[in-house]
Amino acid sequence: MMIQPPIDELIKKAPCRYALVTGVAKRALEITEAQLSNNSEEGTEGKDKAISQACKEIYSDEFIIKI
Repeated sequence: MMIQPPIDELIKKAPCRYALVTGVAKRALEITEAQLSNNSEEGTEGKDKAISQACKEIYSDEFIIKI
């Protein structure tokens, strides 16, 4: 199984690994809170998990990690 986005490319999107981990965690928390506040729990079975969605957003430069 292929991991998307590739981790070696995702690491290049942050100044260091620590910044990448904290950036992904922060964005995943924001996504989860938004889903809970919108009561969108129903119908989310086929969608990506918050961590996967955060990684994809960082990889596609929708969310920029800054120090």
